[in-house]
Amino acid sequence: MATTRLIPRHVSEGKTILASIKDSLDYGKNPNKTRNGDLVTAYGCDPRTAASEFTLAKAQYAAITGRRQRREDDVLLYQIRQSFRPGEISPEEANRISYELTMSFTKGKHGFIVCTHEDQKHFHSHIYFNSTALDCSRKFRNFWGSTRAIRRISDRICVENGLSIVENPKPSKGNYGTWLGENKPIPHRDKLRAAIDAVLDGKPSDFAAFLRGLEVAGYTVTERRGRLSITSPEQKAPICFRSLKGDYTEDAIKERIAGKRVAAPRVKPAPAAEPPKLGLLIDVQNSIKAKGSPGYERWAKIFNLKQAAQTLILLQEKGLTEYAQLEEKASGAAALFTDISGKIKDAEKRMDEITALQKHIGAYGKTRDVYAAYRASGYSRKYLAEHEAEILTHKEAKKAFDALGLKKIPSIKALQQEYAALLAEKKKLYASYNEAKRDMRDILTAKNNVDRLLRYSDAERGRENEGPNI
Repeated sequence: MATTRLIPRHVSEGKTILASIKDSLDYGKNPNKTRNGDLVTAYGCDPRTAASEFTLAKAQYAAITGRRQRREDDVLLYQIRQSFRPGEISPEEANRISYELTMSFTKGKHGFIVCTHEDQKHFHSHIYFNSTALDCSRKFRNFWGSTRAIRRISDRICVENGLSIVENPKPSKGNYGTWLGENKPIPHRDKLRAAIDAVLDGKPSDFAAFLRGLEVAGYTVTERRGRLSITSPEQKAPICFRSLKGDYTEDAIKERIAGKRVAAPRVKPAPAAEPPKLGLLIDVQNSIKAKGSPGYERWAKIFNLKQAAQTLILLQEKGLTEYAQLEEKASGAAALFTDISGKIKDAEKRMDEITALQKHIGAYGKTRDVYAAYRASGYSRKYLAEHEAEILTHKEAKKAFDALGLKKIPSIKALQQEYAALLAEKKKLYASYNEAKRDMRDILTAKNNVDRLLRYSDAERGRENEGPNI
């Protein structure tokens, strides 16, 4: 269920216009969130120089129109946030839909960049469009109902692509958490507190036993500079015990174990942590971090033990008892994923062709009479000057038909039916796509782990055969 929000961006206090624009765009283009920039697309500008281009357009607007606004009232750019329902869409598809949304809303008159973030469970796009038009003759003025207009365009595009939308949305502040309501995900810190309570309910004998209980539950405990931190299976960033405050600091937990402290009941107990996902084994022997940090080496070895156990469980569940079976399964999973991905790309390519073709057919029909009159005039220069736009549009449409090798122009109705069939096929393929992607990832990860474990065994056997050094 896609949600949208429109946010005007003004100049930041103590900063220049260029620096203010750059700060906004840099947040969206964050390589750690956009797969090193692969999920950044643009129109009418280059993502690398968009801040400078937006700033230059404003200077040209002032020179052309002579209009200037007060610094605090001037809107430098507008940001649209579009969020999608978790598990329903790929990051690439989210970026494409956000691009289409912005192009439809701005009508191609404003330069913009689309930055899709995949660091959260719900993929979302940060869209930035310049308040100054590409021709520098006008500026976008936020109007009453602009948020509703964006939402309607977003809903239409999502429905066309088989995505769910918010039915009968209620007025809100527009943030993702408010929209989720009761379905809002539980914060990691609350999950961690619930896990601590669950381990303490088992009456651990001491603090060391408590830490072992957390590790069994899937959490990883590390110590740095005398401070203990904990990392959940879902959260890569460690959380320091003392930052949990109250009954969940290190000293408070020790007091609870000793019976000197009773924790206040929590109003909304969070569910226990989900089991850790299968990950790749760490090469502890060749790890630079392990050589420089005994604590990291200890964590990596514990992590490898957990992943080895997860790998064994996966192989047992899938009945892969021999290595040849695992190799065959891995090859088959990769081939299936590649096949489904290719079919989806082919369908998307054809859908793009149909969309462009429909536009050309419409333009061709509207300009047919004008071009016929132009031809009847003996290709008069005067007639061309009076109807240049229509004639060029007609030629562009004819050029597109020739590029596709069309001997007969198809009807709009036939194209709409083909588009609907492709959309249905694409939606059906995406269900298989996500399943095939998960299956391929798990099988390939398991195979890599088995390969690593076999190499460890070979190395150990080699050391045994070498004998003692004299």
